[in-house]
Amino acid sequence: MSRRILVTAALPYANGQIHIGHLVEYVQTDIWVRFQKLRGNDCRFFCADDTHGTAIMIRARQEGRSEEVMIQEMKESHLQDFNDFRIEFDNYGSTNSPENRELCNRIWVALRDAGLVSEKDVTQLFDTKEETFLADRFVKGTCPKCSTENQYGDNCEACGSTYSPAELINPVSTLSGTTPEIRTAPHLFVSIEKLHGFLEEWTQTGNHLQPEVSNYLKKQFLTEPLRDWDVSRPAPYFGFEISDAPGHYWYVWFDAPIGYIASTWEWCKKQDEGLSKYWQSNDTEIHHFIGKDITYFHTLFWPAMLKTAGFNLPTKVHIHGFLTVNGEKMSKSRGTFVNARTYLNHLDPAYFRYYIASKLSNGLDDLDLNLQEFIDKANADLVGKLVNIASRCAKFISGNKMSSKYPDDGGMFNAGADAGERIAACYENCDYSQAMREIMQLAEVANKYIEDQQPWTLKKDPEKQDELRDICSIALNLFRQIVIYISPVLPELATKTGELLSEKLHAWSQASTPLTGHTVNKFTHMMKRIEEEQVQKMIEESREGQEVPEENTAPEWDDSAQPLEDEPMSEECSIDDFAKVDLRVARILEAQHVEGADKLLQLTLSLGGDNRRNVFAGIKSAYSPEELIGRLVVCVANLKPRKMRFGLSEGMVCASGPGGKEVFLLTPDSGAQPGQRVH
Repeated sequence: MSRRILVTAALPYANGQIHIGHLVEYVQTDIWVRFQKLRGNDCRFFCADDTHGTAIMIRARQEGRSEEVMIQEMKESHLQDFNDFRIEFDNYGSTNSPENRELCNRIWVALRDAGLVSEKDVTQLFDTKEETFLADRFVKGTCPKCSTENQYGDNCEACGSTYSPAELINPVSTLSGTTPEIRTAPHLFVSIEKLHGFLEEWTQTGNHLQPEVSNYLKKQFLTEPLRDWDVSRPAPYFGFEISDAPGHYWYVWFDAPIGYIASTWEWCKKQDEGLSKYWQSNDTEIHHFIGKDITYFHTLFWPAMLKTAGFNLPTKVHIHGFLTVNGEKMSKSRGTFVNARTYLNHLDPAYFRYYIASKLSNGLDDLDLNLQEFIDKANADLVGKLVNIASRCAKFISGNKMSSKYPDDGGMFNAGADAGERIAACYENCDYSQAMREIMQLAEVANKYIEDQQPWTLKKDPEKQDELRDICSIALNLFRQIVIYISPVLPELATKTGELLSEKLHAWSQASTPLTGHTVNKFTHMMKRIEEEQVQKMIEESREGQEVPEENTAPEWDDSAQPLEDEPMSEECSIDDFAKVDLRVARILEAQHVEGADKLLQLTLSLGGDNRRNVFAGIKSAYSPEELIGRLVVCVANLKPRKMRFGLSEGMVCASGPGGKEVFLLTPDSGAQPGQRVH
C-alpha cells in the first residue's frame, strides 16, 4: 500500500551561498525522497529560503537595496545550485511569503489562547548610529575575565570564558564602530514547560528520534523545567510584525520552521489540494532532515508549537553530523570551504552525491571528505566497477536487440533481485553507506562474470554471435538492476541507462524482472575519471586571503614550529611504557554542561556493548554538547578513575591545541568502531 510522505530539509539562510557542508543534508534528503518515489510512495519534498533577521536587514542596508530584492536574488542562486546538484523539490518557497505570515498568525493565536505567551524585559546593547539592538556576533570588546582585547560578545577565544555582551569592557559595535549603549525592551516569550509531559513522552517513545538524541534531550533538558523561549525582537527588524504587539517582530527562529507548512501550502494551492491533507491527517507521515546543531529547536520548541496549533507532529526527525574536509573544519584559507558553484565549476555532482552516500549512516557521526579518498572512490567504484559493466558489453550488440528470452546466468539476476529488499531497508533507515556496499558487491559479481566470459574474444568468432548476445544481455541486465538500486544517488546515470536500453527506469520493482528483446542503443560515455588536477583547481579557487604558490616554488605544507616550541617534547619512553596506555575508540552517547564549571563538559562514552565511561573533559569553550553526540573519539581507557567535585571521571578523551577555542578532538577515520584499540 502506498504511503503518503511529506519531507523537509532545514531552510538555508538567505544571507549566503550554498556550500558543500550544506549539501550533505540536501543530498541525503533528496536520496531518501527519490527512493520513496521509486518504491511507489506518494512522497513530496518541501523547502524554502529562511529570509528574516538582523543579518539580512544589515546586509541589505550596507548594499543599498531592499531586503526583498536581496532575498529574491539569493533564492534564485540557491535554486540554481540545488538544481545543478540534481536536488529536486516539489516546492521551494520563502519564509517571507503571505502563506507564512498567515500561518505564523494562526499558530501565534493558538499559543496565546493556550496561555503560553508572556512578556519580560530584556537588556541588550543598542547601536545608536545603526539604530538596532546588537546580537552577540555584532559586538566586540575586551574580555572581562582575562582582559584580552578584540573578543566577541559571547565568549573569549583566549581564556574560554563566557559572558553577556553587556559585560564586555569597552564594547564596540562591529556594524558602525561606535560605542553601544545599554537599553531595555520588552520581549515576548513562549513557555513550553506547560507541555513538559507531552514533550517527554514524544521524545522518549515512538521512534521519532535516534536513540542518542532521545538520551541527550532527557539528560540535558527534560530533567529540569524547560526554559521560556524568546520569540520576539523589537524594531527595527526584518520580519513579520506581530499582529497583537505593534513594533515587535517574530524572531527568525519562530517563523523559519513554520516555513515548512507554508511551502506545502503554496504547493497545495497550485495542485488545488487542501493543506489539512498533509499537516492535519493521520494518513500523512512527516519527516524532517536536519543537522545536529539545530536539534533543540526541532525536537522541543517545534513539536510544542505543532501540538498547540493542532498540526501533525513529525513522524521522524532524521539528524546528521557535520562535514569536515581532510579531517579538519572547512577553511577558507586552506581552500576547503567550497561553495556549491565552485565545486560545479570543476567536478560532476555525481561524485559528491556518491561519496556522501558512501559515508552516511543513520547515526550522528561527522562525515569527513578526504579528498584523495574522494578521487579514488569515484574512479574505482563509479568508473572502474559500475559504468565499466556497460562500457565493456554494450558496444558488442549496439544497434541490435537483447536476447528475446533471458539466458541462464547461474542465478546472478535472481540473487540481485533478492538483494533488493536488503538495499531498500538500508535506504529506508538512512544507512546509505551499507546500501552502497551491497550495490558495489553486485557490481563486482557482474564484472567477474564479464571477465570470465570475455565477450571481446567471442566477437571475433562469427559462429558465436548468439552466445555473445546472451552474455551481453546478461551483463546489461545486471547493470540495469544495479543502476535501479543506485538511481536515488545517481539519477543522471539512471536517465542515461534508460536511453541506452530503450526503457525509462522509474520503479524499484523493475529490478525484479529482466529486460528482453529491447534495442541497445549506441553507448556514450556515462562518467569520466576524476583527475587530481580538477580537485586542486577547485581548492585553489576556494582559497581566500592567500596567494597560491607557483608550482615547485614552495612545499605543499608549511607547518609552523610554534606548537612544538610552546609545548616541548617529553622525555623518551620505551615501547613497554607506551603499551601501558590503553587508547580505545569510543562513541560519545551523551554530553552535557557541568553546573559550576566554566570549562568542563560531562561525557558518557561507549566502548561498545554495555561498556560505559563517565568522563569530564575541558572542551566546553570549543564544542557545544549537541555537536558531540554520536561522535567517535580516542580515549585513555585504563586511566585510574579520578574523584572530582562534580563526580567520578573514568578516563580522558584525547585532544590537541593550546586551550580555549583552540581545542581539537582526535577523531578516528571512518570505519573505526567503539572498543577498538589504537596501536
